[in-house]
Amino acid sequence: MAVYDIALLVVSIAILGAVVLPRILADKPMSFPLIYVLAGAAIFSLPLGAPTPDPVESPALTEHLTELVVIIALMGAGLKLDRPFDWRAWGPAWRLLGVTMPLTILAVAGLGWAVLDLHPAAALLMGAVVAPTDPVLASTVEATPPTAETDAEIDPDDQEGEIRFALTSEAGLNDGLAFPFTYLAIVMAGASLEATGAAGSAGAALGSVWPWLSEWLGFYVVYKIAVGIVGGVVVGYVIARFIFGRPSSTDLARVMEGAEALAATLLAYAATELVSGYGFIAVFVAALVLRHYEWEHEYYEKLHDFAVLVERLLMAAVLVLFGGTLVGGLLQPLTIEHVLIGLALLLVIRPLAGLVGMLGADSLWQEQLVISAYGVRGIGSFFYLAYALNSASFAETEIIVAAEELWAFLGFVVVASLTLHGISAAPVMNSIDEWRTEHKEGFTTPEEAD
Repeated sequence: MAVYDIALLVVSIAILGAVVLPRILADKPMSFPLIYVLAGAAIFSLPLGAPTPDPVESPALTEHLTELVVIIALMGAGLKLDRPFDWRAWGPAWRLLGVTMPLTILAVAGLGWAVLDLHPAAALLMGAVVAPTDPVLASTVEATPPTAETDAEIDPDDQEGEIRFALTSEAGLNDGLAFPFTYLAIVMAGASLEATGAAGSAGAALGSVWPWLSEWLGFYVVYKIAVGIVGGVVVGYVIARFIFGRPSSTDLARVMEGAEALAATLLAYAATELVSGYGFIAVFVAALVLRHYEWEHEYYEKLHDFAVLVERLLMAAVLVLFGGTLVGGLLQPLTIEHVLIGLALLLVIRPLAGLVGMLGADSLWQEQLVISAYGVRGIGSFFYLAYALNSASFAETEIIVAAEELWAFLGFVVVASLTLHGISAAPVMNSIDEWRTEHKEGFTTPEEAD
């Protein structure tokens, strides 16, 4: 059987699954992303003669395919958020980004260095790639689609609740804000290369800290984040003016309604990356600007639905390929230490870091527990690892742990997250929604009591 025919078979199954599974598994304790993975494992286990996908052997393809899925997911996530952009209203997002994510990175990096005896750069990379909540696979606990309500009429609690807003906004922003930490690992590895080459020993591995640290702070943190924000604002505003200033007037235009979301995604990302900004941040910011341009317009649903359609199709394809990597031996380098660190990340580190980040928040403690526990790991982490390992700093040195070991660890974390979070999310969210409804109905304000 030709490889091309097998590729068509895989794509057709992925598309069919993306259409059918959400209908079958609605409100059921099952993760349809996990089913894609299992389907991929089954397909590539058959004696069809298909080459087994391997992210280590195909780093560029892995990087760009996962990159495309993530940026489209970021557009969909931004369009979902109807909460007015206000520093206090977005408090949960800042807490998860400013406290929870760095604590998670620090804890995983510390375990990688102390338990796995990784080089500091590799340990930091391991922490950085597993820290972000994935915008692609968090569909069970994400915010609802955009509504056509006005700014004054929007009630955040009725819209999506604190849980869905917090996790959607976190997933939208931390895929961009985890980039500085990934770059820190890359810069650290490069500094180690230079110092080792000059000194001839690993003892001087990191050399003088200030030169590369100042470069990281100035360029990879301040400049690239600022450019990402500005690029997103500009593109979002331009696309919004075009969409709402020129309504569809022909049959062809109406057929293509919603495709502007894809155009805005690619434009924001590409334009920002061309001037060395963070494209992930630009896409999410562009989505927020686009969504906040005109609250009442029903066209937002078309933009959102088109973005989600493309995202789901690409996600299905990537997860089927991921299933193929599992039967191809991706997890072979996995050790008991990797498994324990992965489980510690999902069951201990992220929940505790989340609770620390949510200390003092206005949300109910039940909501804080769910927010802290449900940080699903997924395709965004694949991109970060592929991106970092493709960089010269990691590709040219032998002091960094083998790529196979990092991919095995990440593969286990994603499978465990899909299983744990995917299966439990629907019943947990349904229970929380019912509890919130009962809590709201049973609450009487002083004015109502009078």
